[in-house]
Amino acid sequence: MSAAVLVLNCGSSSIKYQLIDAENAHVAARGLVERIGEDGGHVQHQGDGEPVDLKLDLPDHDAGLKTVLDVLDQHGPPLSDVGLAAVGHRVVHGGDRFSEPVVIDDELEQTIDQLSALAPLHNPPNLAGIRVAREVLPDVPHVAVFDTAFHQTLPARAYTYAIDRDVARQHGIRRYGFHGTSVAYVSRETCRILERDPARSNLIVLHLGNGASITAVRGGESIDTSMGLTPLEGLVMGSRSGDIDPGAVFHLRREAGMSVDELDQFLNQRSGMLGLTGVRDMREVHRMATDGDMDAKLARDVYCYRIRHYIGAYLAALGEAHALVFTGGVGENDAWVRSHALAGLQRFGIAIDHVRNASRGGRARLISADGAQTAVLVVPTNEELEIARQSLAVVRG
Repeated sequence: MSAAVLVLNCGSSSIKYQLIDAENAHVAARGLVERIGEDGGHVQHQGDGEPVDLKLDLPDHDAGLKTVLDVLDQHGPPLSDVGLAAVGHRVVHGGDRFSEPVVIDDELEQTIDQLSALAPLHNPPNLAGIRVAREVLPDVPHVAVFDTAFHQTLPARAYTYAIDRDVARQHGIRRYGFHGTSVAYVSRETCRILERDPARSNLIVLHLGNGASITAVRGGESIDTSMGLTPLEGLVMGSRSGDIDPGAVFHLRREAGMSVDELDQFLNQRSGMLGLTGVRDMREVHRMATDGDMDAKLARDVYCYRIRHYIGAYLAALGEAHALVFTGGVGENDAWVRSHALAGLQRFGIAIDHVRNASRGGRARLISADGAQTAVLVVPTNEELEIARQSLAVVRG
């Protein structure tokens, strides 16, 4: 029986895809279709042979996804040869309705559409990709895997905001959390590496990338996480502010005359490291700080302090942590951030070995000091494999 799953991650102008064997984790093909609906459509594909790089017009997601199928047919491997078991779709927001992946039908499409009010930048392109994929691959089961699903185990005390309860219920205002597929994968991998029973393990998972979050995991379940109603809350990110006094929004509305849309763009696209330094790439921030840029130095301090602040909170929430895990582009590759984010936590049993921390590579590795009470690891995330595994599990029942 085939275990091949085509994983699709559709953004507003892009489609990321991987063809994965969900049982042995082999990636048969991967690629990116970008600038959909814009000038200069671009397709990158790696399959059976040499890498493919194409420039072509991509007026919409229909054209983009059909291009994916054409590239697979021409440059391998053709989907007809692999016996596709499922198509797995990343969907950002599942609200409080979905704690597990779900086979997609017309009713589920309508539900995802309704949930777009909670994720207006993400769910609509996710849904567009689903609709096109179901049209061009009608004989294969399609599965929605929600970023928010893993966090549906949050207790009410962790997900409830202290606002009028009726308003909150009417408009779905609560903490949902994101990066759930990443946290699920990394949590399980960490326990495998440490040979620990997930049901008896407390973990703190830091997904640090352009988007960043931290999650407290007890017994394989999320009990608290830094992102909230939207991915804006929590840690400092590439262009998102993270935590900010809501009163600052009212102040900017009154004093700077910013509209709601301008405030949304300001906090989501012009804040974070970009707002503090003028760049969002942490490598460039490090270069600027090394050259003496005081704003860049402050930005790094703010970034790491916010991480340390949340680690302290989640140590209190968990009671103890058996492991602290870094993942995501920054988490996996930035030894400086890891070192400075954990500075001063030795009294809590958290200490890293600086030689291990400085080692590079795409593999999972232990970087904590010998004898440290809490293991510290770097575990590369694999959200596509997690989506493939969850999709296959659903269709096989």
